[in-house]
Amino acid sequence: MQASGWRTPTVVLVSGALMLSLAVGMRHGFGLWLQPMTLEHGWGREVFGFAIALQNLIWGATQPFTGMATDRWGAGKVGAVGALVYAIGLALMASSHTGFMLALSAGVLVGIGLSCTTFATVFAAVGRAMPVRQRSMALGVAGAVGSFGQFCFLPIEQWLISGIGWSDALLVLAALTLLILPLCVALWKDGAAVAPAASDLSAGAALREAFRHRGYLLLSAGYWVCGFHVTFMGTHLPAYLVDRGLSTTVGTTTLALIGLFNIAGSYLAGSLGARMPKPVILTGIYLLRAVAITAFAFIVPLSEWSAYAFAIVLGFTWLSTVPLTTGTIASVFGVRNMSMLGGITFFSHQIGAFFGGWLGGRMYDATGSYDVVWMIAIALGVAAAALTWPVRERPVARLAQAGA
Repeated sequence: MQASGWRTPTVVLVSGALMLSLAVGMRHGFGLWLQPMTLEHGWGREVFGFAIALQNLIWGATQPFTGMATDRWGAGKVGAVGALVYAIGLALMASSHTGFMLALSAGVLVGIGLSCTTFATVFAAVGRAMPVRQRSMALGVAGAVGSFGQFCFLPIEQWLISGIGWSDALLVLAALTLLILPLCVALWKDGAAVAPAASDLSAGAALREAFRHRGYLLLSAGYWVCGFHVTFMGTHLPAYLVDRGLSTTVGTTTLALIGLFNIAGSYLAGSLGARMPKPVILTGIYLLRAVAITAFAFIVPLSEWSAYAFAIVLGFTWLSTVPLTTGTIASVFGVRNMSMLGGITFFSHQIGAFFGGWLGGRMYDATGSYDVVWMIAIALGVAAAALTWPVRERPVARLAQAGA
């Protein structure tokens, strides 16, 4: 894509990365609202957990449609609509007094807003704006800046909750969400998709090919577990630490450390993926999570420093699965339908996220503890490693023949 006036590739990259940082960064701290909202309204934790679970499900389910809208109307227009919906969702969340209103605001509306303002929209604009040889690096930079937003927003959100209360804090976030609107101007003239090559398939044929491919199904199943892990811990970890006698500051710092070390983890995973089989690295990530959760929840005595150490390990494995999973899909099926196939895999991730967010609250309300969910998370980590290990990066036959 050629630069359109002042909308140079660098401007598109910076604007897209800041947009991702705002959207994902604010969302990363939603777990901080679990305790104040449930205590004030007398809800069980399942009510809040279900709303966040629904948010993830809506985010994933609408992702293919968001991608199609971005291809047709451009990332700027889709992102602007998403920012408005996101802001409305946060404003309504601030005045939610029933579980239904919380599910509608934090679940449905914020979920749609995230779908329009995060990965599919931003990566499409940045990928089309950058020269081919710089595309991978640019996407990595955008993802890293988004991760840095997770680190930055946690202390801001905790400070707002402590200083002005959880409800007014949400209204401030709703206003900050509108900062996405001027960033969308740089993405307004997003270019068209790349023309198909001779070896490319139609969307329907690509779907049939993928769903008949054992490796794709195994990869998607492993990604389901990733969604379960990150949403359960992102939503319930701060409350778990407070339950065990640590301060809310420790919970906030823990989530912030996850966001900080996620930057290094994603970069390291991408670098290793260029030299090693990506499914092998994914297998190691899932096993490392299982070991870390076992040590944190059942072996090492809980303290401020053990919580921070756990957060650092989690940060290295948090979103490092994203470049490895999408990179494997591109290696096997090519890039023409990568957004669609990656979107379906992401939907699997978000279904897992739904169960992680909801089941954490459900089991806590039923047992007064998160122990059962920690054990489930460990078992799922081992299962994801076993599912991912057989996956191979070999291109499908049509690509291999075209290459030959």
